[in-house]
Amino acid sequence: MTELPAVKGGEVAIHAVSKRYGHQQVLDAVSLTVPPGSVTVIIGPSGSGKSTLLRSINHLERVDGGFIAIDGELIGYRQQGNSLHELKEKDILQRRVEVGMVFQHFNLFPHLTVLQNLIEAPIALRGLSRAEAEAQARLLLKRVGLADKADAWPRQLSGGQQQRVAIARALALRPKVLLFDEPTSALDPELVQEVLDVIKELARSGTTLIIVTHEIGFAREVADTVVFMEQGRIVESGSPEQVLRQPQQQRTREFLARVL
Repeated sequence: MTELPAVKGGEVAIHAVSKRYGHQQVLDAVSLTVPPGSVTVIIGPSGSGKSTLLRSINHLERVDGGFIAIDGELIGYRQQGNSLHELKEKDILQRRVEVGMVFQHFNLFPHLTVLQNLIEAPIALRGLSRAEAEAQARLLLKRVGLADKADAWPRQLSGGQQQRVAIARALALRPKVLLFDEPTSALDPELVQEVLDVIKELARSGTTLIIVTHEIGFAREVADTVVFMEQGRIVESGSPEQVLRQPQQQRTREFLARVL
């Protein structure tokens, strides 16, 4: 394997998705279509529902209403007539293979080397042989600038390096969609750029990216679409030029005035 075959990004259709925690409405009839191969950046104040929406896309959160489909396939459910039935855990895991996720706090397995972190899931879930998984893992590590760290342990890496390994691990399953939940917020400021540079490179790869971030300058640079959320609703969405430079909504203008 001399290079990684291209991945075709999937379309994400979010249709009237709602979610409550007790009395709190965290998502309120959210609808959004994310075109295949595009980069969507979600911004907004803390508690606006951004991370919950992201976690709903790969069914880490169960929604109370509405549905989410990737390339027309429901995640977490099957449809029978007009009703939805939740899938069994093993079937959910199989569907979730299409949706990679990179978390705030890396979530690497501390007892496995970097290479082992990358090969477990492709062997178990994609049926790759160990040799295929290792060859792919080494290419991915090269792609994120860590070819020399295959035999290192996570504790031997900086936060930025751990996050780049986490990105490589998510890519190892060759997902159609890759979700990033505040990928730089746990990093020291001087390490943020190395992670953003890797995501920028991925933005040209054909995988569909959905990124929750506070990095407005980064959003301006990489996003096809910027979505501003507040109180569980999408207040405004459009091109970076439109949303970040000429927002239509007063709430968007107030938020940007605080963070820029």
